[in-house]
Formats: sequence, C-alpha cells, structure tokens
Amino acid sequence: MATSKLYFFDIGVARHLRNEGRLLPRSPAFGEAFETFLFHELRAWQDYVRGGTLHYWRSTSGFEVDFILDERIAIEVKGKETVTERDLRGLRALKEEALLADYLVVSLDSRPRTVDGIRILPWRLFLDALWGGEFTA
Repeated sequence: MATSKLYFFDIGVARHLRNEGRLLPRSPAFGEAFETFLFHELRAWQDYVRGGTLHYWRSTSGFEVDFILDERIAIEVKGKETVTERDLRGLRALKEEALLADYLVVSLDSRPRTVDGIRILPWRLFLDALWGGEFTA
C-alpha cells in the first residue's frame, strides 16, 4: 500500500529556487502548497502526539490518495472551495478495498459534509479535530 512521495521542507524556498512568482489561489501550485502545508501538519502531529505511519497510495490503475495515516485513515487534499464528484475518485477506489476505517477530503470548503461515506472537512476543522485527538486510536 505504501508508495514514496517527496515533499520539500518549505514550498517558498522551492518556488524561489525555480524562480516562480506569487502563489495564486486556484492554481496547480496553490494545490501543491496546500497539500505540503497539510503534510507538515500531519508530520508534526505524528512527532508530537502519535507516532505511526504516513503513506501515499496509488493503485495500479492510476487512482491516488494523498495520505494514508496509520494504516487507518485515507486523506485526500484539495486546495479548492468546492469538492466535486471527480475529486472523490481516488478515495472511492481505495474505499472499495475496505481496508481503512475513515476516508476524508480536506479542502477549502466552508462547511463539513459527507458524500457516500467520505467526509469532506474544511481544513481548519480537520486541524482542530487532528490536534484535538479525534484521529488518535
């Protein structure tokens, strides 16, 4: 289930080294920066609170999920205000295997909701739940 994925320690440094300009909302670079931000939050949470594992998942048919936390929770990150059906494809593919306890999308959505058993959480609510102990088994 584990696949390698590299995150630069500071997206600002990476952008500067590539001589890129401002980070604009709704751009692919914004999505990458948002995912990196949440990666660092998850790693900090693991280091300070929980320990455990953090993986990236990709199926043989090309579906992806950004993070698998402690072999229990699948987390997809979307740097957009409205998560659509298309954004749930990777989580749905992984959910079919019925290996994990929880499936989440963390996004810029303004309100939490659930679609087909997949929770969509605004990023601030996700971080409050993470640091508040909701994902500690």
